[in-house]
Parts: sequence; structure tokens; C-alpha cells
Amino acid sequence: MTNPSTLRRGLTLPAAIAVNVANMIGTGVFLKSRVMTCNVGSGWMVLAVWLAAGLLSLAGTFVYSELAAMMPDAGGDYVYVQRAYGRLAGFLNGWTNGFVRAASQAALAAGVAIFLNVALGGWLESRSLSLSVPGLSGTLGGLTLAALATIATVTLLNCASVASSGGTALLLTSAKVLLVALVAAVAFGGGGGDLGHLALSGAAGTCAGVEPGARGGLAGFGAAMLGALWAYDGWNNVAPLIGELKDPQRNAPRAFVGGTLLVGGLYLVANVGYFYVLTPLQVASVSPTSSVATVVLAHYLGPVAVTLMAIALMVSSFGAQHASQLAGTRIPYAMARDGLYFRGFDRLSASGVPRRSVLLQGAAAAVLVVIGRYDTLTDAAMVGSWIFFGLTGAALFVLRRREPDAPRPYRAFGYPLVPALFLLVTAAILLNTFVATPHQAVQSVAILLLGLPFYCRWSRRAPRPAP
Repeated sequence: MTNPSTLRRGLTLPAAIAVNVANMIGTGVFLKSRVMTCNVGSGWMVLAVWLAAGLLSLAGTFVYSELAAMMPDAGGDYVYVQRAYGRLAGFLNGWTNGFVRAASQAALAAGVAIFLNVALGGWLESRSLSLSVPGLSGTLGGLTLAALATIATVTLLNCASVASSGGTALLLTSAKVLLVALVAAVAFGGGGGDLGHLALSGAAGTCAGVEPGARGGLAGFGAAMLGALWAYDGWNNVAPLIGELKDPQRNAPRAFVGGTLLVGGLYLVANVGYFYVLTPLQVASVSPTSSVATVVLAHYLGPVAVTLMAIALMVSSFGAQHASQLAGTRIPYAMARDGLYFRGFDRLSASGVPRRSVLLQGAAAAVLVVIGRYDTLTDAAMVGSWIFFGLTGAALFVLRRREPDAPRPYRAFGYPLVPALFLLVTAAILLNTFVATPHQAVQSVAILLLGLPFYCRWSRRAPRPAP
């Protein structure tokens, strides 16, 4: 008989690490090194930025590790923010996360279609499907159809049990790790390189599309950091799944920290490989339509490198989409359990999965793919996402002071200095966004405010939380 409210702890530690790693390794490690070289100049400085961004992400994992071990329940940030600041703050966190996840999955599905089209030599672009139903007609291009098929596949995979989905995440993550390692192995194994390239300058590179104001100095370093942090984004992805993690007090910190350390090591090795083969000048002059990894592979493998990299990017995007949906669908479940979401979304399938939440998120991503507005939503919602990153970081300090005797199986490493550093960097990112792109910030505030009528309605019927 289906239990309507209790998730099953079927997620193993390796699968939990895979969920985090799968969300982090997307396209950034293959695409960002060119821009970062233009930002900071030398290969050594690029490596320093990758290391600094990794350490900052690691600081975030220490915060989340303590909170997750303290509150090993489904929902992640939603649960932590609600406990620290109340139901309204928790609701707005979950509400914003829904927009971020749906838009992110739409973008990743579109990416899978684009890379599949490259691997097929442009075949998808020449295909289309005409639709005609009463009151509606139109044409869906081959790229859109491929993206919709990707969303449907991911949704079906995540409707299975969490153990099955965790196994899928582990398989996809293993493939992604091997792809990054393969690029590094080809770079070092081909011979003819020189580690002395790291000390050379790429300041005179073409740097197509890189603003002059983001080249050199503090501004350049900040721009490079944003690129690297984007590539690390997802280090907290397993947080909503803690309610399904086996032995969460012990395994949650291992999943957060272990995944980030693994990805950080891969990023550093891959980038050393890039600069072993290419000079910073060559890296900075790579075309924006290509990638440094493609050029490195082409150095030894010729034209077949383009197809290989297209497949690698396709697998990376698919894996990130799968992991993002797997984790994100547990947040509506947690909100519905508290009475702050649509009725029935706290019910589970016979395999212990919140399928209504999975299907809703898949449907939302499909709509965004068809209408093509996911970029706008992603840009707007990401500001709200960083706001709640900051609130979650601050929640550690709030709960340490307010609940000093609460059980804490894991205590954040370096408290209070390391968590404070995480908060300062988050605040700097937010300040930069509100100053540099105020229109985006206003859109984000609008998304938050859009949730208030829903909160007012749902909170009336929601049971009052225990003191």
C-alpha cells in the first residue's frame, strides 16, 4: 500500500555524490577557460581562479553539511530557511526554486538538442513537425522536438524509485567524469606539450565577445570568478534529497564535500591539460563557437574531435538535467506536506516517488522549451536563488545562536570564519547583480512577489507549525 507522506531512504552515498557531481559538471569546464584566460591573462592565474572558486564552493558545502545533518528531511534550503526565518521565507525559497529548476531544465534540454544536432552534422535543423488541432496550429522544429524528447525521457527516469534514479545519476556521472578525464588524458598523452605555457600571457588574444572592462585587474578577476562559480554551480544539489539519503547524519557531509572535492580536482587537471597543449594566447583566441577542449582534442584527433566534444557536451547536459529534476521535485513535496502547495503533491507513488511533482516540473520545462522564454526566466530567477543562498548561509548563524543545544552530528568546518567568507562572497555577487543588471533584479523581485497571493491562500489552510 502506498504511504502518502513518507519518503524512502534508498539513496546511497555514491549516488548522492553523483547527484551533486552531475549537476556541477555541465559545459563550464569545456567552455569557460577561454573567457577566463581573457579575464586574467596567464595560465597560472586561470588555475588560481578555478582553485579559489572551488574553495568558496567548499565553504558553502560546510554550511549545508551542518544544516542537512541537523535537519535530515526532504526539501533542503526550503526546510533550513523556514526553520530559521519562518514559513513565509521558506515558502518564497521553494517558490523561487521552482522557477529556477524548470527554466534550468528547459535550457539544458535545449543544449542536449543543440549538441545532438552538431553530432549529426546539422540533420535536426532540417526536420520539423506541423501540428494542427482545433483552435491551434503551428510547426515544431527538429531541435525543439529533440528537447521535448529529452525532457520526457528525464521525467520518465525520475518517476522510478529513488534507488533507480540514483543509479541512473551514478551511471551518467561516471560517464561525465570519464569524459573530463579523457580530455585531460589526451592532452597529456599526446606529447609535445609544455607546462611552461602556464607562465605565458594571453592578453594579446582575440578574446571575441569579452568586454574590455572585464580584462585584467580586479574586474577581470571578478569576471573570471563568476565564470568558474557558474561551472561549480550545483554543489548543493543533493540537499532536497536528504530525506531519502541513507544514514543522512553521516553521509550528507560526505556527499557535499566529497562531490565538490572530486569536481575541483577534475577541473584543475583538465585546465592544466589545456595549457600543456596550448599557450594562453592560443586559448584566448579560440572561437566562441568552439571550445578549448575541442581545440585540444583536434590537435591530436583531427576533425573527429568536433563530433566527440558534441557527444561529451550532450551527455553532460543530459546528466545535469536529470540530477536537477531529481532533486528539485522534492521541494514541492516538502511544501505540500506543510500545506503550502497544491493539494495532493505530498502523495507518493508505490515506489516512494512524488510523481505529481516530477510530472509538473517536466511539463513546465516542456512549455518553456516550446515558447522559448526560459532564458529570461532563468536570468530573473537566479537573483532570487542567490538571495536564498545567502539566507541559508546566515541560517547557520541564526540557528547556532537560537538553538545552541540542538543535535548537530556535523559542525561546519572553520566556523565562524569559513561560513562568514561564504556569506561575504554571496553578498558581493548579489550587490554586483543589483548594480550591473537592475532590470534582472527587478524581474527577480517580481517572481518573488508573484508567490505572495499563493502563500496567502495556502497558509490559511496549512496547519500551524509546532513551537
